[in-house]
Amino acid sequence: MPRWEEGSAERLTTAALELFEERGFEDTSVVEIAERARVTTRTFFRYFPDKREVLFAESDRIRTAIVQAVLDAPDVTQPLRVVTTALAQFDWDVGGAEIQRRRHAVIAANPGLLERELIKQDEIATEVVRALRRRGVEEEAARLATRVGIQVFATAYARWAEGDGGADLTELTEAATDLLRALVPTEGPPWPRTREEVRS
Repeated sequence: MPRWEEGSAERLTTAALELFEERGFEDTSVVEIAERARVTTRTFFRYFPDKREVLFAESDRIRTAIVQAVLDAPDVTQPLRVVTTALAQFDWDVGGAEIQRRRHAVIAANPGLLERELIKQDEIATEVVRALRRRGVEEEAARLATRVGIQVFATAYARWAEGDGGADLTELTEAATDLLRALVPTEGPPWPRTREEVRS
């Protein structure tokens, strides 16, 4: 078996994270990542088009799996629940929870990477809206459920990435959903609708 096929992707990911943490993303080169992983630069490019994609290599698989979960949901009468469940039940432990937490920290520390992450999230949101529409959810409800659901999950994921008490993502997503419910009044309009109401 060629040398580049023997666990190189995992070694490259680990090496890249180590260097990003030690030196910062901008000050780390592909050559340094390859050297740390004990492979050639050519091997690096067999797996990743650039160093940024080490952090985003799973994006397509994530999008596909979440969309399929929405399409397979047994009941879409509560689309917000469908979205948060699809996100929370995805296997985010790919490569291990610690790898995912370190990835999250690297991205959060770099504005360019954070922008890329938000673009990826927007791509997922667009596909989830389409999936909900295919299931018969009205357009506006599909869009609102998707955007709110992603933010609810993002709140839970941030706590998970910080190692919040060992809780799993499903529990943290439920807690974030409960917080959302607490923020929305059950009686009367959730916000003033006229200038007179604002003044009163």
